[in-house]
Amino acid sequence: LRDRHRRAAIAKCSLSSPPTTQKAKMPTKSKAAKKKTVKFYVDCWQPVEDSVLDVATFEKFLRDTIKVDNKAGNLGDKVVLSTEKTKVVVQATDGVIAKRYLKYLTKKYLKKQQLRDYLHVVATAKNTYEMRYFSINSEGDDEA
Repeated sequence: LRDRHRRAAIAKCSLSSPPTTQKAKMPTKSKAAKKKTVKFYVDCWQPVEDSVLDVATFEKFLRDTIKVDNKAGNLGDKVVLSTEKTKVVVQATDGVIAKRYLKYLTKKYLKKQQLRDYLHVVATAKNTYEMRYFSINSEGDDEA
């Protein structure tokens, strides 16, 4: 008699389905919505006006040194470089390049050209850097 009850209890357990829980489905994001393009500008109008710096050589330097997937010069479709008069425009998709990285490369270029003692890089807007001369106050203390 006990064996019958056990078998019946086991049969009831195996026949009953486990409790079903419905998971809320997350909305799927399309790949087109994920790709975000960011534009960064480096304005070089002061040194270009004084013929100290050439925008084309600066753009070539950036093209050769920007790293994408740990390879220098491997821009591909993720990074697009262009120039607009005295500005260098860097377009990056999917956050490949940070604004800070662009400042680092600009300072590296200035050091290579031996201009680091005269120029510095200043953020003028959320997505813009500008090269400016250091302001040296030559006011003497003329107290008599």
